[in-house]
Amino acid sequence: MRALSVAIDGGVAVVTFDLPGEPVNKFSPAVIADFVAVFDQLERDASVTGAVLISGKPDTFVAGADIDQFLAFTSAADAARASGDGHALMRRLEQGRVPWVAAINGACLGGGLEASLACAYRIAGDSPKTVLALPEVQLGLIPGAGGTQRLPRTVGLQVALDMILTGKNVRAKKALQSGLVDEMVHPNILRETAIQRARELGAGTIARKRDRKAGLLENNPVGRSVVFRKAREMTMKKSRGHYPALLAALDAVAAGYHGTAAEGFATEARLFGEMAFTAVSKQLIFLFYATTSLKKDTGVSGAVAPASPATIGKIGVLGTGFMGAGIAAVSATQGISVRFKDTTHAQVAKGMGAVRDVLKDRLTKKQVTRQQYADQLSLVSGTVDYTGFSNVPLLIEAVFEDLTVKHAVLRDVEAVLPPGAIVATNTSTIPIHRVAEASRDASRVIGLHFFSPVHKMPLLEVIVTPRTAPDVIATAVAFGRKLGKTVIVVNDAPGFYVNRILVPYLNEAGTLLDEGARIDAIDTAMLDYGFPVGPVTLLDEVGLDVAGKSGATMAAAFGRRLSPSATLSTVLSEGRLGRKGKKGFYLYDDTGKKGGVDESVYASTPTGSARVDVSAAEIQERLSLLMVNEAVRCVEEGILRAPRDGDIGAVFGIGFPPFRGGPLRVVDTIGAAELVRRLEALDARFPGRYEPAALLRDMATTGATFYPQTGKPV
Repeated sequence: MRALSVAIDGGVAVVTFDLPGEPVNKFSPAVIADFVAVFDQLERDASVTGAVLISGKPDTFVAGADIDQFLAFTSAADAARASGDGHALMRRLEQGRVPWVAAINGACLGGGLEASLACAYRIAGDSPKTVLALPEVQLGLIPGAGGTQRLPRTVGLQVALDMILTGKNVRAKKALQSGLVDEMVHPNILRETAIQRARELGAGTIARKRDRKAGLLENNPVGRSVVFRKAREMTMKKSRGHYPALLAALDAVAAGYHGTAAEGFATEARLFGEMAFTAVSKQLIFLFYATTSLKKDTGVSGAVAPASPATIGKIGVLGTGFMGAGIAAVSATQGISVRFKDTTHAQVAKGMGAVRDVLKDRLTKKQVTRQQYADQLSLVSGTVDYTGFSNVPLLIEAVFEDLTVKHAVLRDVEAVLPPGAIVATNTSTIPIHRVAEASRDASRVIGLHFFSPVHKMPLLEVIVTPRTAPDVIATAVAFGRKLGKTVIVVNDAPGFYVNRILVPYLNEAGTLLDEGARIDAIDTAMLDYGFPVGPVTLLDEVGLDVAGKSGATMAAAFGRRLSPSATLSTVLSEGRLGRKGKKGFYLYDDTGKKGGVDESVYASTPTGSARVDVSAAEIQERLSLLMVNEAVRCVEEGILRAPRDGDIGAVFGIGFPPFRGGPLRVVDTIGAAELVRRLEALDARFPGRYEPAALLRDMATTGATFYPQTGKPV
């Protein structure tokens, strides 16, 4: 079956893109052949004076290229030729006898936007689902079908660079303001409006080539050089040189200004080919496949019959602190009613204020209308008793990290919840089976580990016990996805997965402080490794009290191997809480803004004010290999259902460098045998902390890997 169908409406060819058997439209060699056939048909038919490209999918215009074809490339030259084929297709769209109108409703991404840019006119449907973007850098690539050349000519250099270098989505209204689209209409009249504009283009009442937006700086070579220099500086500062596609995209855009049009397109094709064969692109494409496969995973393994998730339209939240308020806010954004409870009216009011702040930030950023903001806020109500909980199908407990407290509230709330209600605890380290000991039905208890701040962090860790019912798991996973989270399901154990691998990483940062390393040296080394924040900064952000409690739980479970450092214990005993207490390893002003290192904290370390130089390479190896080794143990112990979940959890939960793919991808990249050698060398220096996981030793002996080495990585 063909992906394109053609209907003639009064001299206008309406070409509907509807890829059979796929949820979204995407470009592939077969689809390109379909387009060529349509171009040939329209060139021959003199009665056709205009054409409309519209999608047959409800929520997507075109999602971009079929990523599977990237796996078929055998060389950079092969990938460059594919880019050249894309250029040829877009030239026919742009320069053919018949002018084209892109009727965009839903996601218009990558090659979809590049095709739209080649059209003579673009109309966007005024819908929240309409977003336009060139997200190729998120796969370690650059736009390869003319995006680096046409986008700057359409919206101006500065807007184009922002879109290309971030890959961020642009909503319809902003697209109209920037000139990315020419018109915005209600989706119900998108088709008829597009047909009318195609007629006007064919009649010449609308010019095919119109003046495009250009910023003041880009109108002259000196101004453009300033823009490119600033963009390069900012890119290097943010990426620390780890993402070569960002610099390649800058070079491709610059080539379009410094040479002929042909030279610009040729440079784009060459650089696209080079980026397609970088190690970074390989890892980022792995993450794409991993997250895509997760979206299809119900979370239920080995069930006799598939478990159907319940639809959650209302939740109860116990605890109106930072986490509880965040959970309530993100739930309200998805139209879920929230009943919020705490012990005092003052605490409830404070929690409601925190919810309001999160929702208002979306209003300020124009992500929602004022009416939508008001509607979402009205979904959250507070109480100091259990009124309103009798019809709550899902209860999320986010109270203090104390088992006695959790048991008490669990008994209280289960007395009023309806039969079959799910009780989820947001604990970060306490085993779920211990929380469930107080439940009247342990099969209805599950862990939902959100990450802070809830409205920004993309991961949700769902923790199950051997007694958790399959329908409870499926409902929790579906609920997390409804909130827009990337969801991994892990088996119950102290620290679960994410905190299990984070604690040794943070402990080792503390051990380096014990040995006399400087705070800024540790943080800078791990920023250079690719983490978004350094480990000492992270301790301040999380809160030293929270880190201390988590560390104690983990030390009790795993002994000396995961014991906290002397420095961490001492600074906590001195009342340092981190950013929230405006006193931690760093200095903070009255607003909580971070300053430089608090040099006075060195007096709390075993070495006192004396500091020693520790190389960045040693810091990076000691911290990263502890995390990698612990991740392997989580596979070995069955905490993870699949290596995929471990890598996604590390990247999305704690910012493990995406360009490295995740800790288990690191094993495959370096090789198990080499990792065992490095760990044994470290364990000889620091006995008891770096003993290689048994599974890693087995893999070193057999040459096994976590992922297939050819074809799809997941």
